[in-house]
Amino acid sequence: MSYSSTGLLALILHLLINRLPLKFQKNTDVLFNRNQDEVSRYRSFLWVVTLYYISDILWGILYEHHDVDALFPFLYSVTVFYFIFMFMSLLMWLRYIAAYLDKRHRKSRILLCTVWVMFIAGLIYLMVNRFHPVIFSFNEHHEYVAESGRHIAYMLQGVIYFVTSLYLLINASKATGKEKTRYVAVALSCLIIEVFQILQIVDAFMPYYAIGLLIGTAVIHSFVQEGEKQEIATYDNIARSLAADYEAIYYIDIKTGEFREYSASKEYASLNVPSEGKDFYKETRANVVRYAHPDDVEFAKSLYYKKTMLKNLQGKKSFSYKYRIMVGGTARFFRFTVMMADKGKHFLLFVKDIDEEITAESVRLENQKNSVTFTQIAESLAYNYDELYYVDMKGGDYISYESNDRQGKLRIRQIGDDFFGEAVNNIEKIVHKNDRDAVADFINKDNLISAFERKKGTSIDYRLIQDGQTGYYRLLARKASDNAHFILCVENINDEIAKEKNALRVLNNEKKLARRDELTGVKNKTAYKELERSVQANIDNGMDYLPFALLVADANNLKKINDTEGHVAGDEYIKASANLLKDIFSNSPVFRVGGDEFVVFLRADDYIERKVLVDKLHNVVLENQKNGSGPVLAAGVSEYIPGEDSLVTDIFDRADRNMYENKQKLKERVSIR
Repeated sequence: MSYSSTGLLALILHLLINRLPLKFQKNTDVLFNRNQDEVSRYRSFLWVVTLYYISDILWGILYEHHDVDALFPFLYSVTVFYFIFMFMSLLMWLRYIAAYLDKRHRKSRILLCTVWVMFIAGLIYLMVNRFHPVIFSFNEHHEYVAESGRHIAYMLQGVIYFVTSLYLLINASKATGKEKTRYVAVALSCLIIEVFQILQIVDAFMPYYAIGLLIGTAVIHSFVQEGEKQEIATYDNIARSLAADYEAIYYIDIKTGEFREYSASKEYASLNVPSEGKDFYKETRANVVRYAHPDDVEFAKSLYYKKTMLKNLQGKKSFSYKYRIMVGGTARFFRFTVMMADKGKHFLLFVKDIDEEITAESVRLENQKNSVTFTQIAESLAYNYDELYYVDMKGGDYISYESNDRQGKLRIRQIGDDFFGEAVNNIEKIVHKNDRDAVADFINKDNLISAFERKKGTSIDYRLIQDGQTGYYRLLARKASDNAHFILCVENINDEIAKEKNALRVLNNEKKLARRDELTGVKNKTAYKELERSVQANIDNGMDYLPFALLVADANNLKKINDTEGHVAGDEYIKASANLLKDIFSNSPVFRVGGDEFVVFLRADDYIERKVLVDKLHNVVLENQKNGSGPVLAAGVSEYIPGEDSLVTDIFDRADRNMYENKQKLKERVSIR
């Protein structure tokens, strides 16, 4: 009985020492992102050790009566479970170590994989052992016989415990303070278990491994669990102090929606909102319908979707909102604050009754409104502007008003305490990217104060992006009479901008019409004179003007066509002449400067290829003259010579003389024929 007595004593001490870790407790460490995986795995290890103790005790009792044939099947089965729980204790221990060190470490993963392989191999050998004893056997007198496989398994476990202890000691050498002490304590536990396992190999009929587990877990309890218990107690006190300021705190699994309530005031508890459940999102939306103020239901429901909650927390540590809940038939304002916990795996939702704060704020705002010439604001601004902000220049507190009818009556749209901070955030979200810097500079508190020192008001026009559409708005800032506030007016100027664009379009069209020859569609003499003045100004100012040339062309036989075929035919002849010039000199503007006279301003590629193009024009003209169809144009060209030419008119005159020479040659061709 000494064997089972030792195991029984170990079990009792084990349960006494580890009574708290063996329990599943809803503690408050979740609020501080404590490693729940580590706690869960250590608890699993302790439960496996408990089962090992039980199997060890049963084995001792049954082995005392191994000569009773009827008990032998139970003895054999208990022996199998003895080894299963021994192998499992090593597996659970290493899983705890991996979580303790952080299972992402490569060496931790290797150790864990190795133990899993050993555990699976051990189970296989135990199944094979029934037919081919490799771990243990019983002789014909039902006496226990340790086989070689048992020694090998024990030695392999000893190696794993030894390697783990070395790994922990290496980590301890890099740590400091309490963390160092804990690493050393866990390493010492490994070594203790290893030593007693070696003793178990030497003497199979003494519960050395059970003693080693007891001492090892006692060491962890003294140096690790007790230390963490003190920390948890500290965290618990902090959490309770923080929780006292809230009506309720919810811990929500983001993925599954499972949730638990950690604290609740008496008033909030009276609502009978479930303290735990399987689908936070669905159940909370249902509770909103039951308990929220009717006017706030749709707004509140929209907040309790997983995607919405995750989106609201993007780039933020927390997200807050408020709505009214009906408590005892009275609407009370509650603030809800959401934040991430447990490395992004859970939401923490804090619920706080702020009705008294809202009431106090309403009183303050009422007093503030009384100090403002509210009627004057309504009469002078409400009709003209879409939204008004009354802003405390120093603190940033503000009230937003909007006009709700054509008589200019105002109602409060929004109340806030950080106008400048919220404005910067909104600019990034809704202002056109090309206008953001300008609007941000305009809204900047220091810039506004400087502007108000120089003048009573300032304004800026900008673009907003709303539902994918661009809208035009104007911000108008005016200093209030108390010199402590300013009024910011937001005006939609889409109609104004549309009118301006239309007026500009009409003006441009008028200018184009004023510079376009109505008959041919090319530019007219007015446009040519404007070009001539521009070029002349550049030459006068000593600017290096781009190389250019002027081609002067005259349509022959126009008078004859008008006299013989009529003015309609004459007009067609002029249009054909203009089209011929446009087709050949496609990169240069063509001007009709007289009834049958044209000027081409040769530039760019046309200037470079001017001789080729002019020859092409002459060839077409000669062909038309020969065939007696198509326009016949006399043309002359003159280039701008930098340093010599000082007047554009001189260049024109040279081209005009060259044109008359060509005109004379064309007449001579007709005479010869």
